[in-house]
Amino acid sequence: MTDNLDRLLAQRAPSVSGRAVVYTLLDVFTDKRFEGNQLAVVTDARAVQEQDMQRIASELHLSETVFILAPERGGDVRIRIFTPGGELPFAGHPVLGTAILVGAALGLQSVTLETPRGLVPVRLSEAAGTAFGWMQQPIPTWQPYARERELLGALGVAGSLLPVEIYDNGPHHVYVALDSESAVAELAPDLGALVRLGEVEANCFVGGGTRWKTRMFAPALGVPEDPATGSAAGPLALHLARHGRIEFGQEIEIVQGVEIGRPSRLYAKVQGSVERIAAVEVGGAALTVGYGQLLLE
Repeated sequence: MTDNLDRLLAQRAPSVSGRAVVYTLLDVFTDKRFEGNQLAVVTDARAVQEQDMQRIASELHLSETVFILAPERGGDVRIRIFTPGGELPFAGHPVLGTAILVGAALGLQSVTLETPRGLVPVRLSEAAGTAFGWMQQPIPTWQPYARERELLGALGVAGSLLPVEIYDNGPHHVYVALDSESAVAELAPDLGALVRLGEVEANCFVGGGTRWKTRMFAPALGVPEDPATGSAAGPLALHLARHGRIEFGQEIEIVQGVEIGRPSRLYAKVQGSVERIAAVEVGGAALTVGYGQLLLE
């Protein structure tokens, strides 16, 4: 049996007539392996066709998969982001994880990523051997969510302590404020009903001061529940500041993913005022956990 295992472990990837796509696997918004939000980054996607990008993201079945391309608008690299269900113009943990990976590879203290939503700069640092980054996100627009009653029904909750509003920073995040941590932890949404609402990302949150807890559901995008949603953390801080729950400029800590066994920790702050939003920033740690290869026809 030992000889058989030794021969098996010695095997290399077989020779095939096709193309190999190499990716790096990271855990994002955590400093512990096998926690946070998983991310696959295809580090050279110049020869990968668009239809193959979607197929790869569906095959890996993580919340998001990133494909790195040559820059076109002055950034360090250009990226495309795919969920198992489609492409996103911007997403938080893919941007943060990719920036940390690129920064480590190129020896940079700041990285600018080109996304379909625009240039996203990320400041990088390191603490206790773990890489950390602060991204400056696109400033979202917002409006009341027109299908509030349907959303609350799909989530199985009676109402929201704050106005139910939808924020657009690439993804479309809707926010529902609940009254206790147990109410958030015990959510069991009707995923089919959420799918019928279209490509919205439903965020239910609770907290006070600098500490908040959230869960996010986006089954229409192929993500029943997300372990850590960086693109939602910035608008959440803005939502709280606009409605007087925190001060502009105040940094908050957001816990997410506990209920699905992927505890995550995100940080967010909004500079400016209700009249003029100057900046939306989201931070967190990330670390590499492995490498892989996919064979394309």
